[in-house]
Amino acid sequence: MRITDIISGLSVIFWLAALGFIAFASVQAARGHKINNSRSIFIGLILVALLVTTLSAGLVFVEPQERGVVISAISPKGYREQALQPGLRWIMPFVERVVYYPISRQTYTMSIATFEGQIQGDDSITARTADGQEIFVDASVIYQINPEKVVDLHILWQNRYSDELVRAQSRGIIRDAVSQFGVEDVVTDKRFELVEYVNDQLRSKFEENGLTLVDFVLRNITFSPEYAASVEQKQVAEQQAKQAAFVVEQKKQEAQQVIETAKGDAEAAVIAAEGRAKARMVEAQAEADALKLIKDAIANNPDLLTYQYITKLAPTIDTMLLPSESPFVFQLPESVQ
Repeated sequence: MRITDIISGLSVIFWLAALGFIAFASVQAARGHKINNSRSIFIGLILVALLVTTLSAGLVFVEPQERGVVISAISPKGYREQALQPGLRWIMPFVERVVYYPISRQTYTMSIATFEGQIQGDDSITARTADGQEIFVDASVIYQINPEKVVDLHILWQNRYSDELVRAQSRGIIRDAVSQFGVEDVVTDKRFELVEYVNDQLRSKFEENGLTLVDFVLRNITFSPEYAASVEQKQVAEQQAKQAAFVVEQKKQEAQQVIETAKGDAEAAVIAAEGRAKARMVEAQAEADALKLIKDAIANNPDLLTYQYITKLAPTIDTMLLPSESPFVFQLPESVQ
C-alpha cells in the first residue's frame, strides 16, 4: 500500500472522528451531561482532519512505470511543462491534480479472431493489393509513451491515443502499404519490404505525437474465398504437373535402364563371341602347328606313318595281310604285341 493511500485513509478517519465527537457531545448535552473541553477537542479534531486532508491532497506517488502530468489552476498554461518523475512528489493541494500515463510497453492487436484483439469480433484490416485483390491483415503494434513527451501527448490526445492514434494510423498505413504490392508479393520475400515500410511510416507518425514504436508484427494475411480457391487450384495443378513430370522422368530412367541393360548384354555377348573366336583361333593355330610338326616328322622318318598305323590296331592282332598286289607280309614289332 502506498503512503498516499494511508494518508487518505487517515484523513477520512479524522473527519469521521470529528463528526462522531459532535454527535456524542450533542447526545451528552441532551442528557444534561457536559463534556469538559469539548470545544477544544472538536477544534483539534477539525484542525488535524484539515491538515491530513491537505497533506493527502498535495502528496502524490508516481510509480516507476508511470509519469504524471500536473494540471494546475495557478499556472498560466494550465499545466506544468515538466512531467512528474517516479517517487513521492508534492503538488499544490486543491489547485493542482495529476493525470498518470503508463510509459511501459503496450500492445494493440487487430485480428480476425474474435477474442484476440482490443475490439471483440473481426477487427482485421481489409486492404487491396496493387493488382486489385482483397486481403485481410492481422497485425499487432507494440509501442510505448515517450517519457520526454508525455505532456505533449496529454495535450494532443489525453487518454484517446490508443484508439484514435495507434489504431487509426496503423490501419491507414497498412492499407497504404498493401496497395503498393501485388498479391503474390505479400506472401513471398517482399513481405519483409511491406513490414519495413509500415515500420518506417508508423515510427514517423508516432514520434510526431509523443509515442515510440517498439515493433510492428504482421501476424497473418488471409485472402478472399475466391482468391484462396484459385490459389488452391493452382497449387493442385502445379502438384499434378510435378507428379506428371516425376512419372515421365521415372519412365525415362526405366527406359534408360533397359537400354543400358541391353547394351551391357550386347557388349557381354560380343566379348563372349570374341573370346570364343580367339579361343578357336588359338585352337586352330595349335592344330596347324601340330600338323606341321607331324608333317615334318613324317618327312624326316617315312616309316613313322606305318608305325602309327600299326599302333592303332587291336592288341590281339599278331600279323596282317596286305592286298594281293602287296609284295610282302610283315611281322608286327614285338614292342606292340
